[in-house]
Amino acid sequence: MSKIYQLTVNAVDKFVPVSARPLWNHPAGPKTIFFWAPAFKWGLVIAGIGDLQRPADKLSIPQAAALCATGIIWSRYSLVIIPKNYSLFSVNVFVAITQTYQLYRAYIHSQNMKKLQK
Repeated sequence: MSKIYQLTVNAVDKFVPVSARPLWNHPAGPKTIFFWAPAFKWGLVIAGIGDLQRPADKLSIPQAAALCATGIIWSRYSLVIIPKNYSLFSVNVFVAITQTYQLYRAYIHSQNMKKLQK
């Protein structure tokens, strides 16, 4: 890890309450990438929720499919790695759910367009 990050963690370490020490010192806790990667990945969930307002004809099907597959794959992976990373699991479940819904919206839109063309 970088020297700056180590200095920051050591400085904050003094202020962590005793009740929060188990989380702080956990192998997937805030001192590791196992904590921060899922924390920032929630941005994808927020973007997916924001896209619910987007018209269905403007959705990117390849993007939604890729994010859905990623969410499913990483959800499984997060439960087989050691230490199990439930934070990573939860964020990827939400990524998969939001993108599955976006794919559903795009599919319904394409079906409605086919009906209108007939």
